[in-house]
Amino acid sequence: MPRAGSRLGARLQIVPRGVLKRVLSGKRRKPVHPGRILVAHQLLLGDTLMLTPLLARLRRRHPEGEIVLTVSRGQLPLYARRPYGVVAVAYDSRSHQSAKALLELGSFDLAIVPGDSRHAVLAHALGSGWVVALAGDRPGWKNRFADELVPIPSEPIALGDLFALLAGEEDGAAYDPREWPRPECVPFRLPGRDYAVLNVDASSPLRFWPAQRWLQLADALKAAGLEVAFCAGPGEERMVEAIDPGRRHLSYAGILDLPQLWRLLEGARLLVCLDSGVGHLAKLTGTPSVVLYGPGSPALFGPGRFWRDHPYRAVTIPDFPCRDQHGVFKREVNWVMRCTRTLAECPAPACMHAIETDAVVASCRELLG
Repeated sequence: MPRAGSRLGARLQIVPRGVLKRVLSGKRRKPVHPGRILVAHQLLLGDTLMLTPLLARLRRRHPEGEIVLTVSRGQLPLYARRPYGVVAVAYDSRSHQSAKALLELGSFDLAIVPGDSRHAVLAHALGSGWVVALAGDRPGWKNRFADELVPIPSEPIALGDLFALLAGEEDGAAYDPREWPRPECVPFRLPGRDYAVLNVDASSPLRFWPAQRWLQLADALKAAGLEVAFCAGPGEERMVEAIDPGRRHLSYAGILDLPQLWRLLEGARLLVCLDSGVGHLAKLTGTPSVVLYGPGSPALFGPGRFWRDHPYRAVTIPDFPCRDQHGVFKREVNWVMRCTRTLAECPAPACMHAIETDAVVASCRELLG
């Protein structure tokens, strides 16, 4: 018997049920006024936050509908006050108990599957009457579990705006911070005066910026009159120690949960970060942001139309020669220029090393006015 917390146990809960319900569902019709809507995925923090335009559009299109969003357990506190009226539920495809709890939610009239279309099987297991996903996933069997496949546009579009197309055509709406209440957090000591946050970590080492340049930037911002607060996620305290061994600046490395990080960003005059989830969280808090892109794509991961009012600067080296891959969630998209290589393939990220401190300082000065 598979263990209760095993990936196999979770799959045995979901896959046979999803396949059987898909086969037996008969003729299907897209609901005009869905009463229950599921957004099913298992994305990292940054991509999850980029679902915000989708959630906003679903709420505008279906003001009376119940919207349920799957998130990781660690992301739950950000959604505790139900932005856009969304109910967030924890889901981990590796957990038998998580799959069992999700199946107890009952059926849905409409399911939206951003990212990996394998979650369309989950949508069917939950009895979803109509399933919408992005076209072009690989392998092709995943696409057959969607009732409606939305093509990726042939012109550049931000990922948030792309996700929103799963809820219907562009309607021109922009982010309104009043629709996302500040999550409650445990009190902690904030910097005592005007400050900038420098978030130095990311999900891939190929996005890291050299330590000495972070310290040069911190010293320049301090000389401009700002207190500087370094930040990094749990377990990344050594990154900040390597950058600032003399502890000339504040450090919040490894000590903040997501609601506390929201509060730190909300009060900051400026955020400088890598292409990471923290940069997307700053879109919600409205923090002026300078984002460093090496392997990533500013066109894909920038503010786009929905966050068009967000004060933001991208720092990158355009047309870097090895930024030559076109994948978006296993789909080939010609206009996407990015790099998803591993550290074994690229032990020294030349695209990040090419970003000079002066260029970052100049973008900071533009945002600070």
